[in-house]
Amino acid sequence: MRNLSLFTFVVISLNAFLFTSTAVAHEEKQDNSWWWDKSWWDEGKISSPKTYAVEVKWSSYDSNGVDVPAMVVRPKKKGKFPAVFFQHGRRGLDDLIQRHAKRIAAQGFVVLAPDIYKAHFIGTHPIEHDYELEKDVNKGLDILLARKDISSKKACLYSHTRGGYYTLKVATTFGRQNKDVACYVSYYPHLQDPNAPEPSQVYGYAPEVDKMKIPMLVFIGDEEQYQRRRVIETGINSLRKKGRDARVIVYPGVGRGFDFRPENVRTFADDLASKDAVQRAATFIRKHLNK
Repeated sequence: MRNLSLFTFVVISLNAFLFTSTAVAHEEKQDNSWWWDKSWWDEGKISSPKTYAVEVKWSSYDSNGVDVPAMVVRPKKKGKFPAVFFQHGRRGLDDLIQRHAKRIAAQGFVVLAPDIYKAHFIGTHPIEHDYELEKDVNKGLDILLARKDISSKKACLYSHTRGGYYTLKVATTFGRQNKDVACYVSYYPHLQDPNAPEPSQVYGYAPEVDKMKIPMLVFIGDEEQYQRRRVIETGINSLRKKGRDARVIVYPGVGRGFDFRPENVRTFADDLASKDAVQRAATFIRKHLNK
């Protein structure tokens, strides 16, 4: 029984490479140009992403009189690299989530990741959303863009879970998109006000989503929570109908938290999805920060 389960799981997991964009429009199902690799198909060439050894330094910055701790991760190699702003979600910026920031930095970026919960002595997994913390996130973007070791004039927002809502607000409510922010990447983001009533959490999405003009790339697992997946797909669908550059990638056989599940509960499908997502995110970010 164990062997059968493993075989079944491997088959499901390998299908993760056949992920597809959510069916936001019928005709898009026929468009594979965004992922099709002719050199692989014809000649068997598989590109190898360039990665860097990284270094981590901790600092802090002032936000309206509050001292906000911030982790800065960048390649050890000397030189300047594009800027990525990483915002943690409800879990906070613990060891597991710090690894996520390190992974994107290893692709060749300077990453600043503030710990807004620690700054306000907030414990892990808070339920209520504190709108004041959005100011700390916005200030962190200023700190990142003022660094001397970044090569881009703008940054890309990178997040997961509730961090996706914080960065959504930075782009829209704080008016940073296009001016200071070139793109938005998030893993199963909360694209609704966490304090909104239950029907809005299931059937709607934050009005700020419709204000997004910068390119968006969102990753979710096919087994994501229904209410979260529905909000994400509905929001992205709305943007695409407006002609915006927005896409959600769904990984088959993968559930919530695939990017940071620890080893004792991690699956092969989680690992395939995580590796593909970070590489795809890096390509997406470089494309929009090198313009």
